[in-house]
Amino acid sequence: MKVVPVIISGGAGSRLWPASRQSHPKPFLKVADGHSLIQHTVLRAVSIEGVAELVTVASKAHLYLTKDDFNELESVVLPRTFLLEPEGRDTAAAVAAATIHTKATQGPDAILCIFPADQIIGDLPAFRSAMSRAIEHARQGHIAALGINPNRPETAFGYIEADGEKVVRFVEKPDIETAKSYVASKRFFWNAGIFCFKAQVMLDEMAAHCPEVIDAVLASYENARVSHGDHVASIELSSEHFAMAPRISLDRGVMEKTHNLSVVPCEMGWNDIGSWNAMAELVAADVNGNRIRGDVHMIDTMRSYISSDKRVIGTVGISDLVIVDSPDALLVASRDSVQDVKKLFEGLKAAGHEAHLLHSTVHRPWGTYTVLEESERFKIKRIEVNPGGRLSLQMHHHRSEHWVVVSGTAKIVNGDQELLLTTNQSTYIPCGHKHRLENPGNIGLVMIEVQSGEYLGEDDIVRLDDVYGRT
Repeated sequence: MKVVPVIISGGAGSRLWPASRQSHPKPFLKVADGHSLIQHTVLRAVSIEGVAELVTVASKAHLYLTKDDFNELESVVLPRTFLLEPEGRDTAAAVAAATIHTKATQGPDAILCIFPADQIIGDLPAFRSAMSRAIEHARQGHIAALGINPNRPETAFGYIEADGEKVVRFVEKPDIETAKSYVASKRFFWNAGIFCFKAQVMLDEMAAHCPEVIDAVLASYENARVSHGDHVASIELSSEHFAMAPRISLDRGVMEKTHNLSVVPCEMGWNDIGSWNAMAELVAADVNGNRIRGDVHMIDTMRSYISSDKRVIGTVGISDLVIVDSPDALLVASRDSVQDVKKLFEGLKAAGHEAHLLHSTVHRPWGTYTVLEESERFKIKRIEVNPGGRLSLQMHHHRSEHWVVVSGTAKIVNGDQELLLTTNQSTYIPCGHKHRLENPGNIGLVMIEVQSGEYLGEDDIVRLDDVYGRT
């Protein structure tokens, strides 16, 4: 019987602002070992026996981020499929898409294993043992959920009440007193969001409990745009049909209603990276209970998490704080209020502040750009183009640009000219000229771009041709 791991990569990770932004969300955050959360999820998923295909459900906007992280894992050679959502409709729609695809490609008895892309699991042998038991439940026609033995009352997680391995009910996030009673009863487990089931079993459950979801997603899958590469397929779900799917979680749509659910209790070093306190647990504490990342110097500092990407941070006489410094934003929060970082993120979003959406370093299909300095009539960027990367053929109505090559080789279209520039060479692109930048070499191309003009917004781009389909 074929096993298909499904990675669900969605959401903005708003509680992990400023590290997580809408255009570069939580699954792509790197942890101490240099791997991102989604990379950890992939490596766990492919360690399961009998894996036939790796399926990832992700936002269309994050396809190239996802592919880049996958491509860094050279040991992972399985066929992979990216199911691309035109918009987020919550986990019921995401799981429906994966289930429909798996039945179509692997058959109705193929077993799906659902993994959120934002978790860390420390005990891999225990994880594989739990998954083996869950897959066995799935073979017998049940939906199996992994239940984490709670070691503390926690209000940020949902719970599963069980009688042995039979699920009694799913419970939404409780208040602290209710959570204490759950832990004391020994009948409750944290809901890890990890499930195993046969494709046909889940389709039947969705048809019974949330038919509007399955109908809309099936139509979006049947009308999808499909592209194939070397052992890689991208399936862009139809936006018109996908938008008709109700916005509902898998828990509410199916798990709270089905009577065909079992739980596999486990202890496997599970950490749901849902807040800065959870992120702090990945860093060893010093003698004062501080967890530090970056160049941090402390006096009389206790029980705090302090993280810096670049700048030196100094603290004096503080305790129980979270301090997270990024190149363009700083977070200071009490450790007992980190769940409210989401409110801060939503406030920035409602105000239209760019800090909810973008980092100072922005990822594009061809590489990255970093805004070094910006004022009313000029902007300076550092542009890095991956080997083989190619920007769109474009023009601007309101700005001119000056490109200087720092390292590598640049192939440039500038109006009617075609240029090949190397280190210390440059070109000037007047306002209104069509232009394109390409890296024809085998190493990264680094350039400095100086923009000047009356308007410097990223929306002043007219794309005339684009290999990434953005025209």
